[in-house]
Amino acid sequence: MQKRNWKALAPIGVFLFMYLGLGLLFEYRLMIPMGFYNIPIVVCFLIALLVACLQNRSLNFNDKMKLMAKGVGDPNIITMVLIFMAAGMFVGVVGRSSAESVAYFLLSVIPPKFAVMVLFVVSCFVSTAMGTSVGTITLITPIALAVAKSAGFDVPLCIGAVMGGAMFGDNLSFISDTTIAACNGQGCAMKEKFYANFGIALPAAIATLIFVGIRTLGTPVTNLVIPEYSLIQIIPYILVLAGGIIGINVFVVLLIGIVSGSVIMLATGATAATDLLANMGAGAAGMYETTMVAILVSAICALIQAYGGFDTLISFIKQIFNCNKGGQIGLGLLVGDMDIATANNTVAIVMANPIAKEMSQDYGISPKKAASLLDTFSCIFQGIIPYGAQMLVAITAATQLGFTVSAFEIIPNLTYPFMLLISSLIFIFLVPEKKAA
Repeated sequence: MQKRNWKALAPIGVFLFMYLGLGLLFEYRLMIPMGFYNIPIVVCFLIALLVACLQNRSLNFNDKMKLMAKGVGDPNIITMVLIFMAAGMFVGVVGRSSAESVAYFLLSVIPPKFAVMVLFVVSCFVSTAMGTSVGTITLITPIALAVAKSAGFDVPLCIGAVMGGAMFGDNLSFISDTTIAACNGQGCAMKEKFYANFGIALPAAIATLIFVGIRTLGTPVTNLVIPEYSLIQIIPYILVLAGGIIGINVFVVLLIGIVSGSVIMLATGATAATDLLANMGAGAAGMYETTMVAILVSAICALIQAYGGFDTLISFIKQIFNCNKGGQIGLGLLVGDMDIATANNTVAIVMANPIAKEMSQDYGISPKKAASLLDTFSCIFQGIIPYGAQMLVAITAATQLGFTVSAFEIIPNLTYPFMLLISSLIFIFLVPEKKAA
């Protein structure tokens, strides 16, 4: 096998050139709405895989196939794929009405002057329960815009609160694809990663609430109109969240969520019996792209590793960062760079996983800390970039409801990602990691 071979990283370069280059062209030159998401990421990875297969003539194609099969057949990859499917089924069952019920309940019991703070808290809860920041933004942004219109709050501030809360849950949720990818890639239990993450995310969330409260202090507020809602529909979310926190196996947790969600949605008439299986199927199908990316990236990474590409990259990183804390910063910057290039925090984590695992071993970083860093820094960058799905979905929702707002008006109001970055750096440099018993 080759060692320290820069050419082995060519497949990653090809993917980034195609996906990032075409994405920027579509989004900002051709002005295609959601331009980045008109680029078929699976096709880009297939081309990158072809490039990897054409490299290194010292190995015949059958040997390369065996390497790819070994990478794809890793137990962590298989587990990740199955959890993706189960999480998709859960989200398909509970639907959007459950999330809306949470929002309207809290808005009905808390004074209107705290409505923007409520939007942040609601987004935190919904995204943690649902495991999707984009889904949370899609559901809660229209409510936030209604709050801004009726109560007189600043529109970019309301959207920023929703996006911040959405990234909070994306980072912490037990069924988030980023959590699943980070934990399985680094070989740690989700419960362990949750507790490591929570200590970083909670101070950032509290600081965000205080900051938002100060920003909205003194705003003249009118009464809000609250539609009807059904509290019983939030039970599946609570069960999934509680089960994950106490450490129940993630498959059991998701099964409980799917069964309880099915019973409640049928009993309340929110879903017809004939639509239930179709909703499960639609939810699972929604994970197709994420699943295929995990499979293709594992195959590409197996070849790159065999060709010596990762040894080259890690050697370069070690020249810049030569201690444990430096290694942690290196992990954060690694996944951050991947996220800037792909505009997808799950893809960024999947791509960074094999490199991060070797780095964590070299720098003495525990699996739970490595998983936490990967997930946290990917969410920081994803929550800020102006061409990420989260930002584009929020702007699209605002446009459809007659509001004109740009990414660069929202970015200064994205308090939570910036607070999360500060909190992460404090924990890296000032808080020592507890030694395993």
